[in-house]
Parts: sequence; structure tokens; C-alpha cells
Amino acid sequence: MSRIGKNPIALPQGVEVKVNDNVVTVKGKLGELTQELSFDITLKQEDGTLVIERPSDSKEHKAAHGLYRALINNMVEGVSQGYTKELELVGVGYRASNQGQKLDLALGFSHNIVLELAPEVKVETVSEKGKNPIVKLTSHDKQLVGQVAAKIRSFRKPEPYKGKGIKFVGEVIRRKAGKSA
Repeated sequence: MSRIGKNPIALPQGVEVKVNDNVVTVKGKLGELTQELSFDITLKQEDGTLVIERPSDSKEHKAAHGLYRALINNMVEGVSQGYTKELELVGVGYRASNQGQKLDLALGFSHNIVLELAPEVKVETVSEKGKNPIVKLTSHDKQLVGQVAAKIRSFRKPEPYKGKGIKFVGEVIRRKAGKSA
């Protein structure tokens, strides 16, 4: 089942991996991440690569094998390079600004939405005249940056008729035809 689990993880220079009991800790230049392992998955570190092994070929072990390999690979990539998500605000009068870790969104409601972000997520807003405002989220934790982006998007999802709302940069919105007279 899991072909992903068989692939070794290449460790870039400056990334340390430690295993204590069932907890994997990955440390790099951008931060430190931990992940708890279950299903008796074992890790072996060999000259710059990390190999994940499973105890048997049962369905649960195969599924967990691929899962933990992907999670640990995302952790290694995150602490060495980081992850970025960009959101675009499409709509007349939609604005975004930030002061430190507070994101202030004007999305056509009677009030602005102020969101306090986690300290691990760096936020940046870009507003150019004639273009839609863009919110850039950067972090070393892939799961956290995706969760924050999904939360921001949930305030005003893109609608199918005019395409107004918050969408990811590069996302294609399925459009519908309006009512015909």
C-alpha cells in the first residue's frame, strides 16, 4: 500500500533529528518541531538520510508507514525552508492590514474582523493600487500555516457567481452563469 513510506528522507545540512521513546524532534535554522509516533514505527538514520520502517505488512502498519514518512518529511522541509501560503481578497472594498501579529480584515461586514495569529506564523499584507490585496502567511509548521489560511478563508469563501471572497493565489473558482431572463 505505502510506496511513499519506502522512500528515504534526505536531511539537509543543519537539520538535526532526535528520537526519544516515540517522539521525533526535528531541529533546523527556522525552528523546532515534534511529532509523536505510534504503531511501532521505527526510524534509522544513515549518512544524511532517514529511513522509516514498519514492523509488519498489516494494513494499519502500511498506512501509518506512509503517514509518518510524509509528516516527518514535512517537518524536515519546514525547519530548513519553511512554508508560505498566499490569500487574495477579491471584492470591492475588501482590505487587509496588519500590526505585528494582528490581522485586520475589512470584508464587507458591518465591522472589521481582527484575528490574533500564533507567534510561529509571520503575516504580511500587500496592497497595491489597482490590484487585489494579498495576505502572505509564512511558518515552519505546514499544518499550522494551512490551518490559519483555512480559518482566514472561512470568513468569506469565494462565491461562484462573481468570484468575490477570499481565495488562495492561483486557485481557480468554478463559475456559474447568472439567471437567464
